[in-house]
Amino acid sequence: MTEEWTQTLGAGPLLAIAAVAIALILFLVITVRLHAFLTLIVVSLLTAIATGLPIGAIVDQLVADFGGTLGSVALLIGLGAILGKLIESSGGAKVVADKMVAVFGEQRAAMALGITSLLLGFPIFFDAGLIVMLPIIFAVARRIGGKNLLLYGISGAAAFSVMHVFLPPHPGPVTATEAYGANLGLVLLVGMIIAFPTWYLSGLLWGRFVNKRIPMAVPALFGTSDDDQPANPPSAGTVIAILLIPIVLIFLNTGLDALGSVGTVDPEATWVQVLSLIGTAPVALLISVVIALLVLGKFRGEKGSALEKLVEGTFGPVASVILITGAGGMFGGVLRASGIGDALADSLGDLGLPVIVAAYIIAVVLRLAQGSATVALVTSAGLMAPAVAAGGFGAIDIAAITLATAAGSVFAGHVNDSGFWLVGRLMNMDVKTTLKTWTVQQAIESVVGFALVLVVYAIF
Repeated sequence: MTEEWTQTLGAGPLLAIAAVAIALILFLVITVRLHAFLTLIVVSLLTAIATGLPIGAIVDQLVADFGGTLGSVALLIGLGAILGKLIESSGGAKVVADKMVAVFGEQRAAMALGITSLLLGFPIFFDAGLIVMLPIIFAVARRIGGKNLLLYGISGAAAFSVMHVFLPPHPGPVTATEAYGANLGLVLLVGMIIAFPTWYLSGLLWGRFVNKRIPMAVPALFGTSDDDQPANPPSAGTVIAILLIPIVLIFLNTGLDALGSVGTVDPEATWVQVLSLIGTAPVALLISVVIALLVLGKFRGEKGSALEKLVEGTFGPVASVILITGAGGMFGGVLRASGIGDALADSLGDLGLPVIVAAYIIAVVLRLAQGSATVALVTSAGLMAPAVAAGGFGAIDIAAITLATAAGSVFAGHVNDSGFWLVGRLMNMDVKTTLKTWTVQQAIESVVGFALVLVVYAIF
């Protein structure tokens, strides 16, 4: 599409175009009240024209970016929503919520949900983990009562974000580890050290703070506990076991990848490829949905026609989430295709700052400019790798630099980040509220993570 095209604009004009585009999105969505899906398409088109992308390639570029985002998100959201609806409609979400509150108490429920999300977020990607965990998060929030969505929702989402940003085997930190030549075990160790305090400050405490100022009711994405509950709900153990199925399968896939990379198993062996297949996120979720249809539906006396209607009714509420998330990915893709990341990288390459600080700042700027945390992390690592290689750093120092770059890559996700739209729409927040809650959370997560990494860097 644009592979043979060369950007002639400098970093200054490109940054100005990006800033105007973001301001236009905010104006159209917040002031004009134009639907976010239409707004993102219009602004993506105007941005592509303004940055000089070849006219004949613009539509193909927009469609490719939209489809590329949906390819990784739509299946996860759709399957996750079915799983969530089955758990909610069977009475399983209420049973688990009651159990968690009984065991941990109302005061510690948010902490328990957050720690659970941290554990689940180790092997599973951010979007898949969030959609699987949301039925339980929503049910606990309803069980305790009041308009307390943000306490539980932001805390849970932040836990998955922290794990996705800082911990291997997630793709961003793994790629940065390879670029810097860091020791993967040390990156994992330091990442685990900083993960909990980063979540506690940016997720749990921030969730408590913002929940008091912006009280919000729990949305009915999967139904509500006010609906008629069945007389024979599943046990809490059954529901938890079903939720653990995709986690175990994905973790198995991760373990096989790790064993294959060190030569313990043959990646080409048929049994390895089969297990790897069922451990990919979409297939793992599909298996979980089929089992849930049997265990939570068929085996409890639900007829096939009722289950078909239940699945069909799931897609309406999440269709808007999927489309808006795809359009958000389209906008971020246009910014990347325009060459803004490369232009910024070239202009920020020689800041005259300590390497660890420069890596963080470059990742922050790239994140704010083009939206994708993974792109910001990978680009920054590629830019700073020569300086790290020439700096004579120790193994722990390089691990700290890797995680400092990761911290910068998550800073203040906003309208050019598909994750911004995913979280906002799943929790039924408008753009202004999402900016006040999720964007600020991402900024706090970035700053806290970087501060903790600096402590490790200074001590060791």
